[in-house]
Amino acid sequence: MSDFKSEWFVAFQRLVPQHGLSRLGSSLAEAKTPWLKNALIKRFIRTYNVNLDEAVSSNLDDYLHFNDFFTRALKDGVRPIDQGEHTIVCPADGAISQLGSIEEGNIFQAKGKSFSTATLLGANDADSQRFLNGNFITIYLSPRDYHRVHMPINGELLYSRYIPGKLFSVNDTTTQYVDGLFAKNERLVCMFDTPVGRCAVILVGAMMVAGIESVWHGHYQPNTVMVNQFGTGEVALKKGQEVGRFKFGSTAILMFEPGKIEWSEQYSPGTTTRLGQLLATKILTKTG
Repeated sequence: MSDFKSEWFVAFQRLVPQHGLSRLGSSLAEAKTPWLKNALIKRFIRTYNVNLDEAVSSNLDDYLHFNDFFTRALKDGVRPIDQGEHTIVCPADGAISQLGSIEEGNIFQAKGKSFSTATLLGANDADSQRFLNGNFITIYLSPRDYHRVHMPINGELLYSRYIPGKLFSVNDTTTQYVDGLFAKNERLVCMFDTPVGRCAVILVGAMMVAGIESVWHGHYQPNTVMVNQFGTGEVALKKGQEVGRFKFGSTAILMFEPGKIEWSEQYSPGTTTRLGQLLATKILTKTG
């Protein structure tokens, strides 16, 4: 896309009623009329070459509406979870947008673009300071991908924070032209205590995303900030268990404290990810 077209594409998104369009898309995606929802699903499968053989059900009549299909479950064993004692796994199917170090409290988005961890988390400095010089990865979930996000490592949920926001589309163009894109869009921040310290799992919404859900709360209404605190063991998830899902997809971001993990060498921006694959390894502290 040329610079001129890219700038107009972003300008258009700034002008249109993002939430209104998303609500309209949501009403269509939640329509239960059999012929309509089946037509939408068939068109989507053809357009994005969706592999239904991986789904628990390949029968379109089993899906209540389009969003039910879009957030479809996978068959057991289709995405084996790496069970190494010191491994961190990919939380979702998708492609890596960026990964690297959190430098001076900022996460790299694209050339000349970054955003602060404090803004992304919607948290106080003490919270964001934990990730100073830590590690991050941003994974983009395309329309054809499986749209549930899972735990990269065993963890106990400390709190979740739903933050309403903009609904810019998430793609190469918007990441290059919209400052602090992921810290502006609607998002759900999930903070876990894990064997490698604090780990933030963040689900970021986008244009036409009909909502974000978590396994402990369900659907989040896009109106006000919602913070939920959890006691010890109240929400404990194993590596590979579901955290939440997108009703039309977007982006997942992971953040880790400094000196805790080391990325697997095969990953770089553009690399395809599959849920459960080895993503990183815990850095073991020498004793004695």
